[in-house]
Amino acid sequence: MESYILDWANLLLRWLHVITAIAWVGSSFYFVFLDSSLTPPVDEDLKKQGVSGELWAVHGGGFYHPVKFAVSPPKLPDHLHWFFWESYTTWLSGFALLTVSYLWNANIYLVNPANPIMSSNMAIVAALAFLVVFWLLYDGICRIFGQKPNGDAIVGGLVLVLVCIAAYLACHIFPGQAAFLLMGAMIATSMSANVFFWIIPGQRTVVADLKAGKPVDPIHGKRGKQRSVHNTYFTLPVLFAMLSNHYGWLHSHPQNWLVLILMMFAGAAIRQFFVMRHGYKLGRNPHPWKYAAVGVAVLIGTAIWLKPAPQPAPAAANIAPVGQVVMQGEQAAAPAAA
Repeated sequence: MESYILDWANLLLRWLHVITAIAWVGSSFYFVFLDSSLTPPVDEDLKKQGVSGELWAVHGGGFYHPVKFAVSPPKLPDHLHWFFWESYTTWLSGFALLTVSYLWNANIYLVNPANPIMSSNMAIVAALAFLVVFWLLYDGICRIFGQKPNGDAIVGGLVLVLVCIAAYLACHIFPGQAAFLLMGAMIATSMSANVFFWIIPGQRTVVADLKAGKPVDPIHGKRGKQRSVHNTYFTLPVLFAMLSNHYGWLHSHPQNWLVLILMMFAGAAIRQFFVMRHGYKLGRNPHPWKYAAVGVAVLIGTAIWLKPAPQPAPAAANIAPVGQVVMQGEQAAAPAAA
């Protein structure tokens, strides 16, 4: 009965997790596209209101005209939609699914039977530590270097190193499938923590200041935007890791940690291409083809590296042709008949 209940819990949680993840990723992709596609307003009234960019779009038979205010609108509307439940529900359902699928059966999925370096309880603690420690280190990097000159490049380089170290450790502590999944859960936890600890609190501060008639500090918008951009680069690597149970030939490879790093790097590079592509179409960025080329080259190189070794052809059996066998049989039968 316990197995049956867990199967249903797994099914329903996975269903919920996928649905909410689609909503979260979709809204993230849309707003990154929107920011990259905004053009300076033409209407003088919009300029007077403080609009910094606008976009005209058509979808589903209707025309849309979203605008963005650089810091804050002149008047706060009565109905303001907040984008955070997509993130929270995705993380909560994902953590529940991780608990039901892996933590509940840690002795099967988190402990490597070939090299049991830790007990089930220790494996659970180690898995949870990956989620927490990575967030603390990543958040510390953003706090220290995020606002410095060339801060984005410094943060990007340090986070890449941090992900590489985490991938190496995870693949040497846990079985390959669990290691890949935990890496996805680790980064996804930081994505949702960005929303919970930085993006939403900053927006709440801005709204509170507007209601109180106080001047709005633009730092909240800058920090929120920075973490939002980080989340969009994390998306494709996380999606790859979360689907890792379908990639048996990858997570079971002897150098699975390197495979994981290469695949995540390729995903981030391809995502960079799409982020910059919108700005390129408006003449703001040089053509970002090199990012797509790097991502595709890494994918092709990884596929060639992992190509199975050719199997030797089976040795041909020393069997005489059918006609020769028949003739030999007739010759043997002839003396007997005589």
